[in-house]
Amino acid sequence: MKRMVLCLFFATVLILSVYPASAQQRILLGIPTSLKLIEGYEGNKAAELAVEEINAKGGVKIGAEKRLLKIEALDIRDGEPGVPTSEALLGIEKLILDKKIYATVVGNFRSEALLAAMDIYSKYKVINIGTIAMTPKFQEKVLSDKEKYKYSFRNCLDSRYLAGYMQNMMKHISSQFGYNKVFIATQDVLWATATGSMMEKWLKGNGWTVAGFEKYPVGASDFSAGLMKAKAAGVQVILPIFDMPTSGILVKQWKSMKIPALMAGFISPLMGTNAWKTFGEDIDGLMNVVFEIGYFPIKAYPPTVKFSEAYIKRWKEDIQSGHGAAPAYDTVYLLVNAIEKAGSLDPDKVVKALEATDMVGVVGRIKFDSGHQLIFGNDPKTAAVGAVFQWQKGKMAVVWPDSIASAKIIKPSWVK
Repeated sequence: MKRMVLCLFFATVLILSVYPASAQQRILLGIPTSLKLIEGYEGNKAAELAVEEINAKGGVKIGAEKRLLKIEALDIRDGEPGVPTSEALLGIEKLILDKKIYATVVGNFRSEALLAAMDIYSKYKVINIGTIAMTPKFQEKVLSDKEKYKYSFRNCLDSRYLAGYMQNMMKHISSQFGYNKVFIATQDVLWATATGSMMEKWLKGNGWTVAGFEKYPVGASDFSAGLMKAKAAGVQVILPIFDMPTSGILVKQWKSMKIPALMAGFISPLMGTNAWKTFGEDIDGLMNVVFEIGYFPIKAYPPTVKFSEAYIKRWKEDIQSGHGAAPAYDTVYLLVNAIEKAGSLDPDKVVKALEATDMVGVVGRIKFDSGHQLIFGNDPKTAAVGAVFQWQKGKMAVVWPDSIASAKIIKPSWVK
C-alpha cells in the first residue's frame, strides 16, 4: 500500500513538472447546441478535433505562458420540434454560470434562440461564435447596438448568401445550356419557403419563367403530382429546397418518372456519402448547394483535404452535412488566434482581435464584416466559399464556382 501511495505521489510530481499550473487551468469552450442533429453532432466533433490539435502543440500562448483548451458540450435541443426557446436559453446560462466557460462555439440551431441568446452573451461578456443558425437578423442586431452585442460573431453562411449561391448556380446552368424555365419545390417551413420566394423573385427578374411553386408538408413522401405538373409545363430545371429525410424520395421519383429537367437546389439528406449508400444511382445527376466547403476533400483547395483526412482519422467516419462542421473547426483556431494576438483573455481585447481576423481556414479566407458576419465569395483565396456539386457516378463533383470546380455539369440521359 505504502509503495502504491509513493508511486502516485511521484506520478503527480511528474505531471506537474510537465504541465505548469497555468496549463492545468484550462480555457473552457462551451458548445450549447442540438447534439443529436447532424450539424450539431459533427460541429461538436470538429471543434473537439481542433482542441486536441492545439493542445498537442502545447495550447494557447498568452503572453509568456501557455494554456490548454477543454470543450464543455451541452445538448440544448433548440433544433428539435417543440422545444421552447426558454429551455435553450436556460442551458446556455447554466454553462456560463456553472461551468465558467470562457466562450461558446457552434451554438444555436434556431434563429429565434440565437437572437435571444445574444443578450445573455452580452450580459456576461462571453464571446459567442456561431456556426449553424442563419438568420440575417443576426447582423442587424449586432449593428443595432455594436457596443452591447460586440461579443457575438457568426462563422458560417447566412440565408442571404445561400440565396446568392443558388442564383449563381442558376446563372451557371443558363450559361451552359441556355435554360430559362424552372419549377420550384420546397418544404413547407419558414426558412425553405422564404428562400424559395427569394429565388422566385430573382428568377422572374433575370429572364427565367417560373412555371410553378409547390410546397410540401413536413414528412411528405409522394411528390409525383408536382413532378407531373413540372413535366407538363415543359420546365428545364426543378429547384428543390428541403431538409426533411423523406425528400430523397423526390429525387427517386424524378428519375423513375424520367422528368426531362435538371434537379438542382438544396436537399440536405442527399449531401454526404451515406446518401449514395442509401439511394445509389437514383440520385446520380442531382446538383446540391454546399453551404461551406470542407466537408469533403476538394483538390483545388488543400485545406479541405487536410481537414477531411484528419476528421476521418480521428472519428472513423466522414462528414455527412454540408453545413457547420468545417466552420466549427475553423472557429476554434480563429478564437485562439485572436487570444494570442490580444495577449490576454480580456473579452473586450479579444473581440477587437476577432474583428481584425484575416486568416486562412478550411472554408476559405476568414474575415468578418461590420455586423460580425463571415464574408463569403467565389474564391477561397479571398473569402469563405460555398459550392455546388453534382452526384456523378458516386462522386461529389464540384461544378461551381470555377475557382475550385473539378467537373462540368452532366445532363442525365433523359434530359435534353
